[in-house]
Amino acid sequence: MARWKWTRSRANHLPMFPALPPQARFSAALIALVAIGSVVALFFYNLDTGRYGDEAATVWGMARFFTILTNIALALTLCVATFRRDGIGAPWIAALTLAIVLVGAVYHTLLAGITEFVGLGAWANQGLHSFVPITCLLWWMVFAPKRTLQYRDLPMFIMWPCIYVAYALARGAQDGIYPYPFMDLTEISALAVATNLAGLLLVLLLGGVIFVMIGRFADR
Repeated sequence: MARWKWTRSRANHLPMFPALPPQARFSAALIALVAIGSVVALFFYNLDTGRYGDEAATVWGMARFFTILTNIALALTLCVATFRRDGIGAPWIAALTLAIVLVGAVYHTLLAGITEFVGLGAWANQGLHSFVPITCLLWWMVFAPKRTLQYRDLPMFIMWPCIYVAYALARGAQDGIYPYPFMDLTEISALAVATNLAGLLLVLLLGGVIFVMIGRFADR
């Protein structure tokens, strides 16, 4: 009990945004560049293939996907980590890291092969679904602030996915287009969609518990 109180007390006195070393900022910049570069490359690929139409329609069409939006959010956060010498918040970067890991895991287990990409599109697709999730997880393990993570931070791990789900379902209700098969109300029942999404949120919460436990282990 005494050790727990000491650890908690020390965690409460840690800075909210601990400083990142130069190598952490440099590697964060590289991951951010790959994430943004992959989004831009996929934009031009979709524009060239005419998947959505003109430039505005392509931007709007790509903005439907959790993969695209999460990569952009992650890139912006890592840009902050690159240029802000006093670092970034532990709960937010942990939650984003878990979200991008989910992007890669869901794609490679459920969605790979649904849409075929070639050339530039294939490289962009692997950047968004493979390179960024793997390197971001490694970056979080090695560099990210994590010692201040607490179990009370668990709602942060589902905040962004919940916002996205509400947004995607609202768009789908308007135009009948849903970004992923497991949330497509035109193909499966509302109960099935709710069950699928509840399962994903549960996975995120369990993942959040693991992230917090890793953070506490890092405090030893």
